[in-house]
Amino acid sequence: METLIIERDDGVVTVTMNRPERKNAVNGVMLQELQSTFEEVERTATDRVLVLTGAGGAFCSGADLGDPNGPASDRSIPGVVRMRRLGDVALALHRLTKPAIAKVDGVAVGAGFSLALGCDLVVVSDRARLSMIFARRGLTLDNGASWLLPRLVGLARAKEVAFFAEMLDAQTALSLGLVNRVVPVDELDEAVDEWARRLAAGPPLALSMTKTLLNAAASMSMAEALEDEARCQAVNFATEDTAEALAAFAQKREPKFTGR
Repeated sequence: METLIIERDDGVVTVTMNRPERKNAVNGVMLQELQSTFEEVERTATDRVLVLTGAGGAFCSGADLGDPNGPASDRSIPGVVRMRRLGDVALALHRLTKPAIAKVDGVAVGAGFSLALGCDLVVVSDRARLSMIFARRGLTLDNGASWLLPRLVGLARAKEVAFFAEMLDAQTALSLGLVNRVVPVDELDEAVDEWARRLAAGPPLALSMTKTLLNAAASMSMAEALEDEARCQAVNFATEDTAEALAAFAQKREPKFTGR
């Protein structure tokens, strides 16, 4: 990988965007590498949790407007087509059925902020700064932000965040419901690692189905959601993992889940 560092440890895949000289701005190469990495993690049975982060004290400063092959500036490709390349990355992250955690230090703005919100959980340092900065650049939301924002904070708050494009500090983002936790910067690694390892030790099938149920809930009726729940739970009761969980409960020990 030219723009990413990928590390695997006991089911936790840490993907680090590694262009610190540009505050990890997304260029054309990073787009391709992020998409292929998300798709690879989805296919790899031993990968149970994704942690997405950035190098050099920043998460991601958005699209690299200076990259001639980037989503904003490659004039050899029609505008809609090149922006769809960015959308493909957002979709690959959204389609990941395994838990994903954004570990955010420093800036997460524009498409970088959208990437963070595309994860299931967002943990930020107390010095993090986040913004849907698009309007300040004469642009509209992208990388999935128009879909993500209203689902996270409601329509009125989403419009406020998008229209004014203000730089939000960590506590403000927490109060709006955009992030899950704020921790001191020197505790960020430990906090994310603790969550990631707990999830990696959890039941892969049940967590995957829980994620898909929750993601789909906003677009279906109560009756449809109940039917989906019934189907998922029927699958669970037939798995080795559920049998193991029940045995571990009876034997007063921690279960060991295999994803079968």
